[in-house]
Parts: sequence; structure tokens; C-alpha cells
Amino acid sequence: MKMLLLNGHGINMHVDAAKLHIKDGRFSTTEEPQEYVFSPKRMDFDSIVVYGRSGSLSLEAIRWLIKHNVQITMLDWNGKLLTTMLPPESTNVKTKFAQYHAYENQDTRIEFAKKFIEAKFSKSEVVLDYLQQRYPEIEYDFTDDKARLEKAKSIRDILGAEGGVAWKYWNEYAKAVPEKYDFRSRIDQYRRATGAGDKTNVMLNYGYALLEAECLRAINSVGLDAHVGFLHEMNQSKYSLAYDLQEPFRFIVDLAVMNLIEKGAMDNKDFIRTESFSLRLRPTGARKVTEEFNAMMNGKVEYRKKNSSWGSVLLLKARELGHHLVGKRKAVEFSKPVYMGERDDTDLLRKKIIDMPYTEWKKMGFSKGTLHYMKQNARNEKPFTLNKHMKERLTQWK
Repeated sequence: MKMLLLNGHGINMHVDAAKLHIKDGRFSTTEEPQEYVFSPKRMDFDSIVVYGRSGSLSLEAIRWLIKHNVQITMLDWNGKLLTTMLPPESTNVKTKFAQYHAYENQDTRIEFAKKFIEAKFSKSEVVLDYLQQRYPEIEYDFTDDKARLEKAKSIRDILGAEGGVAWKYWNEYAKAVPEKYDFRSRIDQYRRATGAGDKTNVMLNYGYALLEAECLRAINSVGLDAHVGFLHEMNQSKYSLAYDLQEPFRFIVDLAVMNLIEKGAMDNKDFIRTESFSLRLRPTGARKVTEEFNAMMNGKVEYRKKNSSWGSVLLLKARELGHHLVGKRKAVEFSKPVYMGERDDTDLLRKKIIDMPYTEWKKMGFSKGTLHYMKQNARNEKPFTLNKHMKERLTQWK
């Protein structure tokens, strides 16, 4: 999966001599916007995200992109998904009919809704376990919430159980976010009419919009109806099934945002405060979040005895859902595969690196310069990674 982000004023996409010409936007007269030229059958991107203020997109450019199976996603100023133009959808009508029948069957609908939330609970635990390795103050227990979900007999009951976990999850997630980000929880975010008031929620909102677009792409490719979900209520203006499919994959956005926070990648200049006191991402900030999200979606995980990207897994899960609905697959679940999030920068490893004598390190066959660099990283608050051999030697050293 590879995304191209376009931002600013004067974005232009047109076709000339069968080639697609794209010019990024600008925010000042001194900027030289990036330009791209793609020959037929040689498109490097799967998706184009437009987070710009003004520009033009010719009909021929739309036709060119659709013919090359490239998704075009338009985001609002606050990172909300406005619309997406998708490649041609699957014409398997039986899948849609099966989806509608499943929606009308209350027991089946509840069964699917539970599966989406079970997966969300599982992935929420994965995120908190990952963060807990560096932030031991994080504590949680979803036991009662899981029992409540298991006993749920209505969509309202399921949403009640989900709300309890969400409250706990965001309170613990907030413990890993530095004070300067002024992040407390996502709960207050739901009460705001529009926009977000703090940097973390701005990045989360933008990341979830990117994820929603990817879910729509997967749903479209397997011939399901994005407006008919099982957990989320059906609404003409909402992509209910896309919201359902997001639940098991929201952790990707949560981890991507945390990665940016821990690395100190985001600057004040990456955000702008609007007249309504909401925050939005500037082009630099949007690009950083897009790149981190893209990196996470391209991360490898073992699934069905193969090494797949999380983007591919999302598509496979949509396909499995479609196959289950038409009877081609006996069961469907969304908790697997499991994200393996073992950190290299735990407090224990940091202490070992700082305490390691240079003489001991040399006896292990490593250079003094390498240890010096590692000690600098260990004293820094930013995350770091170690190669397999170094980590093994450090773990064994007492």
C-alpha cells in the first residue's frame, strides 16, 4: 500500500499525451510544489489523499486514476472523510443480498457486532500491553467488560460494553502522552460539535479518516455494501460497514500516532488553530501522519502461514466476511492475526545499556562507538530499536 498526499493551494491533476500529471499545492509564493508524471500502467501509488484547499482535477484524470485502480480520497479541513472515488466494485450481487439478509436477522447481526467488538477489545489490549512495557503506570482490566459483551443480547448492550472499555482504554493511553500535548481522553472529543481541541485528537481523527478510506476500498473490492453495517446503524450519509471494519484495525492508527509522539516528530508548526479554536494539521503535519500510517499498514504480520502487510490483512478480512455471508466460509473472526509489539526501549533495557561497561561490551565483540551511541539513545526519551544480536547479549548480561 502506498499513499500520495496532496495539500495546499493550486493542486492540479490532468492528463496529457496519455500521461497523468500531478502538481502538489503550495502555501506561499516562494514554494516550488512537487510535480509527478505517471505513464500508463506505471502508477506507483494505490491511493491519492487530497487534503488541500484549492485546485483542479480533470475528468480525464479521474478516468485515468479509476482505470489504474487508484483510489481518490477527499478530506475536510478537520481531517474528516468527505468522499472517496473508488475503482470499479465487484459485481457479485449474491454477496450484497446475503449481507442484507444477515442485517435483517437480529441474531446474526448481534453475532457479527460482537465479533467486531471482541476484536477491538483484543487489539486495545495489544496497544496497552505495548505501552505498558515502557510506561509501567498503565494498568487495565477488561474482564468485567468482556463478560458484559458475552452476555449482550442487543446492539445497545454491545455498545454499552464497548463504551466501558473505550473509557478505560483512553484514560490509560493518555498516561503515555506528554503533558505538552494536553491530551486527556477521546471521551470529550465525542461531545465536541466539530474539530478537535488538542494535537493528539487531531492526529487520531486524521488517521481514522485514512483508515476509513482503506476500509471502503476493501469493502468495495469484495462487493459488499458499505452503508449496511452490523454494529453501526444504517444511515444514508454514513458508511456503517466501514465503521464496523475499522474497529479491529483502529489500533494501527493509535500506534502510529503514539510513534510520532514518542519520536518527537510533531512540531507546533505542524498544527494551526482555527477561528473556532479547533486545531487542524498543516501540510507538514498531515504528511507525517500519512507516512507513519502508511508505514504501519505496510508492516508485516504472519497470517495464513504467509507474511502479509496489515493493508492486505484488512482486504482479506473483508473478503472472509463476504465469503462467510454467502456460505463459502464456515466462520469469520477479526481478532487474528495478533500484532506482536515487543519493545526494545523498555526501562530495563535502557538501564542495562547505561550501566554496561565499555570493557564488557568489547568482550562481547562489539565496538566502543556502538555502545556510546546506544547510551545516548538510552538517556534520551525517544524510542529506539536494537538489532537481534545486541538485544540478545544485553538480555543475557547481568
